[in-house]
Amino acid sequence: MKLAVLNPGGNDPEQHFPEGAGAPDSTQHAPVNYHGFAACTGGAFFRRDQAIPSEMKRVLVLLRRDLKACRQAVLELKRAGKTVAVAFKEAGSGQIAELLARPARLALFHEICARADGAIATTPDAVPLFQAAGVRAAEFIPTPYPVESEAWNFATPAGERRGIFIGTREFDVPSRQHLAALLGIKLMAEAMQEPVTVFNVDGWSGRRMLDRLRYREGMLKVIEGRMPYPRYLRTVAAHKLVLQLDMSAVPGQVAGDALLCRLPCVGGNGTTERLAFPAWCSHGRSAEQVLDLAARLLEHGEDREEAVSEALRLARERLSFAAVARRIEAFFAPLAR
Repeated sequence: MKLAVLNPGGNDPEQHFPEGAGAPDSTQHAPVNYHGFAACTGGAFFRRDQAIPSEMKRVLVLLRRDLKACRQAVLELKRAGKTVAVAFKEAGSGQIAELLARPARLALFHEICARADGAIATTPDAVPLFQAAGVRAAEFIPTPYPVESEAWNFATPAGERRGIFIGTREFDVPSRQHLAALLGIKLMAEAMQEPVTVFNVDGWSGRRMLDRLRYREGMLKVIEGRMPYPRYLRTVAAHKLVLQLDMSAVPGQVAGDALLCRLPCVGGNGTTERLAFPAWCSHGRSAEQVLDLAARLLEHGEDREEAVSEALRLARERLSFAAVARRIEAFFAPLAR
């Protein structure tokens, strides 16, 4: 089954995945998030419903801010005889709340759910929302990562890894707890001589915030701006672990990136964090407990290796391309009948 993923009127260009994950390519969108749903089935990602070939009968429509465009896309696809499921494009708890916060949008959401054949929730928390809105079938299916592909193994030799990578970026999103992570790890990192790396995508305002943290000289490495995904993964992989305190209940790309880099991800309550790193995530733990776990992993290399080995075992069972492709096919099969 080749799945068509449609982001109505979105910015990402049409992209086909005939070879699944393929090889890392800086010029193309990586096969992660919803592109991962398309890639794991050998399908394609679209921004216009008219571009979806007639032979691609199963479509996942992403619900974004312009819900009118999403409703129209569902109507057109149903008229064309497609089996249509929907999913939230931005699936964090706060992002969903913001999307549905207006009466008109909530009404559109109900109408879309009534017309669609089903819904895929990339976080467990979204399932009851779809059910309450009247969708006929809703299932939790996590976004996949190509952990079984050696081309997407970005591991760095253990002896070349140093320091802590902060997985979040936004100072202005309270649930990300970006500042808390940077402050919380500061004294521990300095005492253990493990430098902290963080990306700054907020220009001068972000730089001012980072300067106010008053890390000791040489202990905070700031990378300005963004970089292509393969280069980003190589940057992450040069560290001993990934740390975050994010409580946004997102699908969990921070932990997904850590899987591809063969690093432990400490903290965060996203889906990937809970599924692949249950012993190290923030779910059911305080920030202090999470920071204690980070200290343990920094001090004991064998614990880091065991954490990664267990995470990969769990990921192959529930997050790999093969595992998620089976879930998608099983979900769509009864809807098509």
